[in-house]
Formats: sequence, structure tokens, C-alpha cells
Amino acid sequence: MNITAFIGSSRADSNSEQLADYVLDGINHVKIDLKNLTIESIHDLRHDDNGFQFVDDDYDQIIHAFLRSDIVIFATPIYWYSMSGIMKNMVDRLSQAIRDERFPQLKEKLQTTEAIVLAVGGDDPYIKGLPMIQQFQYIFDFLKMPFSSYIIGEANKPGEIIHDEQALTQASILNKKLKARIYPI
Repeated sequence: MNITAFIGSSRADSNSEQLADYVLDGINHVKIDLKNLTIESIHDLRHDDNGFQFVDDDYDQIIHAFLRSDIVIFATPIYWYSMSGIMKNMVDRLSQAIRDERFPQLKEKLQTTEAIVLAVGGDDPYIKGLPMIQQFQYIFDFLKMPFSSYIIGEANKPGEIIHDEQALTQASILNKKLKARIYPI
């Protein structure tokens, strides 16, 4: 089973990345740190006669990650009741990617790629993060991706996620479930 974690924080070793590390502890995976990639904003040409045009940036790495993954994890801080801008930019470009003639299998592959969301915020995230979870649900519904679970954590300053016992317990449970699926006894 191939797992890719998309890290959507602009901060190195962020709380959302640390939460992903707890979920993926002892599990083979690929981590893609979006802040280290150049991903251009979408230029929406869905209704243009020529359609979307090729963009010379790092987005093909995202497409290849989706194509090789059975599970994808979206780990993001909660910014203004939503995902981070760099993650939103990645998600926006999916509109172009699913129409990219170089990857005709992507749209079908996404339908069998399980999605998990990990989100961390500092100001009442269990309430203020819910609109973002709903947004992800709509995104996954549109793509027909199975959305299996999410964890919302509370942390603000770097490293504070370690104090959120509820999120860490949920991460431990998810870790055990993933390991049971990957390494059945």
C-alpha cells in the first residue's frame, strides 16, 4: 500500500506535519512538502476553445504522487476556516490535472485513492475547522474519492500539538488501523 502525505504548512516541522508524523509512525510513506515546490496558480481555461495549457512548474510531482498512492493525507494548518493557501493552490490545480491529456488515468485513479485530512489550528479548531472538513468532503465527493477520516488538532505555537491528547489519541488509533491494513497479522 502506497501512502503520500501532502504537507501544507509554510512552517518547517509544523504542528500539522508533526500530526502527520504521529499518524504515519512506523509506516512506509512519501512526504511531499508543498512549500518546497513551485506550483503556479490555476489559470482557469476550462471553457476556452483550447482548454488548459501546459504549465512548467512542479505540479507533475503532485500528479505522479496521486497516481502511485493508495492513500493520500492532506496535512494542513487551519487558516481562516480553511486549508492553507499552498494546499488550496494544489487542490485548485486538480481541475486542470483531471483534464490533462498526458494523464488520462488520473480521474479514474482518484476514485480508488483514499483521502485523509489532518488539520491543526490554534483558536477553537474543533469548531472553526469544521467548514474546512466540509470543504474537503465536497472536493472528494466531486472527485469521487473515498474520504475515510480526519483529525483536527489544537496547537498554535510550534510543537504545541504534543499537548493535544485527543488529537494524539486519534492519531495513534489511525496509525494502528493503517498498520493493520498494511501489515496484516
